[in-house]
Amino acid sequence: MNEDPAHHPEPVIDTSTSAVIKRLGPAAVLGVLWAAMPAIIGLTVFLAYRQEVADWLREQGMPDGGLIYVGAFALCAGLGLLPTWVQAVIGGYAFGMWTGFGLAWAGFSLAALIGFGVTKVVAGRRVEREIESHPKALAVRNALVGKGWLKTVGIVALVRAPFNSPFSIMNLTLTAAETPLSAYLLGTIVGMAPRTLVYAWIGGQVESFDTYESPGWIKIAGIVSVVVVALVVGQIGSKAIEKVTGGAGNQASGDDPAE
Repeated sequence: MNEDPAHHPEPVIDTSTSAVIKRLGPAAVLGVLWAAMPAIIGLTVFLAYRQEVADWLREQGMPDGGLIYVGAFALCAGLGLLPTWVQAVIGGYAFGMWTGFGLAWAGFSLAALIGFGVTKVVAGRRVEREIESHPKALAVRNALVGKGWLKTVGIVALVRAPFNSPFSIMNLTLTAAETPLSAYLLGTIVGMAPRTLVYAWIGGQVESFDTYESPGWIKIAGIVSVVVVALVVGQIGSKAIEKVTGGAGNQASGDDPAE
């Protein structure tokens, strides 16, 4: 006798932390590494060798020093070893504000591509499959990066803009959420430009890293910008979840009748 498939209950997904981590596998490991390494390695290197590295780059001049700087920036940020702000400050010191900004801009753009590639190789579609198994999470994901190319560029730029936005973690998050590469790259270039310019300007004002202290207003600006971004993203996410819980099942697949 053939059993009616309609009588089979839907499989229950284990949402415990351990189960989610197990399903994510290498993606979870990469997330932990990219959350810790920039702060631990980056600040250690910055505090211990900042003056020596910056002076050496300045001595190399252009174009040699600039090319070395861009390549090192791309690799260190793309592999999650150093924060972008550290390298932007050094660039401003070594090459001046505007040249340092241009070089840092090239560096983080290449670093974003490296981060995109590393995430694709290591994480695959594990995060996307996890999102797809949860209708609310899928609705939020679609509302943020699945509602049109220009809107996606804007969201990427928005989450990249805060001074303390974690570069490596955002690479992982945006890539794992299947953000289109073109929107991911353009949003990164636009969103990170203002803060990178500020850090290059700060570096250009530094006379010696031995007495360097990060300006207090940077921390305030970082907190304020994070709050603003959280409110905007949270509002978009809440509306997406409301549509799902309100019975609009087609929202989970990204179909919006209003559009």
